[in-house]
Amino acid sequence: MPRNLIDITDLSVEEINQLIATAEDIIANPVKYQDACAHKQLATLFFEPSTRTRLSFESAMLALGGSTLGFSEASSSSTAKGETVGDTIHTVSCYADIIAMRHPKEGAPYAASQFSEVPIINAGDGGHNHPTQTLTDLLTIHREKGRLNNFTIGFCGDLKFGRTVHSLTAALSQFEGNRFVFISPEELRIPQYVKDETLTPLHQNYKETADLEAELPGLDVLYMTRIQQERFFNEEDYLRLKGCYALDEKLLQLAPPTMPVLHPLPRIDEIKPDVDNDPRAAYFDQVHNGVYIRMAIILALLGIPDPLTGKKVLESI
Repeated sequence: MPRNLIDITDLSVEEINQLIATAEDIIANPVKYQDACAHKQLATLFFEPSTRTRLSFESAMLALGGSTLGFSEASSSSTAKGETVGDTIHTVSCYADIIAMRHPKEGAPYAASQFSEVPIINAGDGGHNHPTQTLTDLLTIHREKGRLNNFTIGFCGDLKFGRTVHSLTAALSQFEGNRFVFISPEELRIPQYVKDETLTPLHQNYKETADLEAELPGLDVLYMTRIQQERFFNEEDYLRLKGCYALDEKLLQLAPPTMPVLHPLPRIDEIKPDVDNDPRAAYFDQVHNGVYIRMAIILALLGIPDPLTGKKVLESI
């Protein structure tokens, strides 16, 4: 069976550190990796719209010397004719060496992995998980702070449906000494399953609040998220909650001078444009980092070794 990346908890702390180290090496020595995936093909199967994640995967594979194929919406695939996801995956795994899949239904990438003959990467499944965005976030935090432990991170916005929040919380809970501050309206609080599966059993230090302004001075990292209209069944609820947080330069003055601001993007109005020129704005660096970490993930799951040392990214593969 191929090694897949479905959930961030599929990776140990050591493996996360190995992926980050490989991404850092790619950033420092891009030429070394430019033909690492020559003659390999990545299929991007996106049953839900995406800009950054899909293009980031394609950019990553092209930068490794490989090629890509796939579709960007469900209506472009035979699932629109009634084909099952299992049959789609079985078919595509005959064409490609590795698959990145996004789907609106939680658990769909895991189900797909049961039919695939090649590695499956979960590129986001509903409001559940987004492990490659989590690794992007971890690389960004590591580059900004120099570590992944012993800091206080604030998550602000849609914490109920925010799959990036759920995955990053699970990942950072594996590192010692981290404290979590969950900032959201009552209706969009962190789901109970995150508490039951991660925060409580791992004895994590966390706080829930609705007051961003009060928490800013004590944060080491701030992770903003948008209120996701596509996750709401009732438009009135969305309109009532939309815009409940708006980080601007004035509000940011309350935060420590070394506190990076992250956001998985796209943003709507939760981070104002005047923040973009602040040196703490790290969300466009995240976009860059997403390419490098996905290059590392592709190399790892395909078992392709370092072109110079011959060492694999993940020795378990």
